[in-house]
Amino acid sequence: MTDRHAIHKLATEQLSAQQIAEIRELLWSAFADDEHGRFTEHDWQHALGGTHFVAEVGSRIVCHAAVVERTLYVAGTPLRTGYVEAVATVPVEQCRGYGSAVMGTVNELIERDFELGVLGTGSQGFYERLGWRIWQGPSSVVTDGRETTTPDDDGYIMYLLTASTPPIDPAAPIACEWRPGDVW
Repeated sequence: MTDRHAIHKLATEQLSAQQIAEIRELLWSAFADDEHGRFTEHDWQHALGGTHFVAEVGSRIVCHAAVVERTLYVAGTPLRTGYVEAVATVPVEQCRGYGSAVMGTVNELIERDFELGVLGTGSQGFYERLGWRIWQGPSSVVTDGRETTTPDDDGYIMYLLTASTPPIDPAAPIACEWRPGDVW
């Protein structure tokens, strides 16, 4: 990674119109050929309302991740969760350490402010290197008080324990509240 990079931590409302445009362009280009699916407007909406981490080289954004607060349920117990969204690096800048650096700051925020960190991904190896583990239990979504299994998401949900994580079993059922687009 170049010595002239900076990582900025910004709330959604602190992002300028120019930063939003750059981040959106970065996300759509990074996921354009992704075997796990393209980036969608729903994915973008999921990334809003929390904390954004942007890595800049000079004045150009090269990497982004967001953490939003969600309540997830592990074996029925609600946990204040830092949910990671919209992690990507500009394709020509990948494999230069920007994603690892940004995720390092994401991990610090989650470890300090949440009971649990969770994300959904098809790139498990990248996150495992950074301390994340694959959730082993079955997943589901809660809609209007009813729980529906989401077996297609099993094996794609990863978690990060924090100092305030209560004793949990990563083989227990995990559930999230419904939202448009990908629920996980």
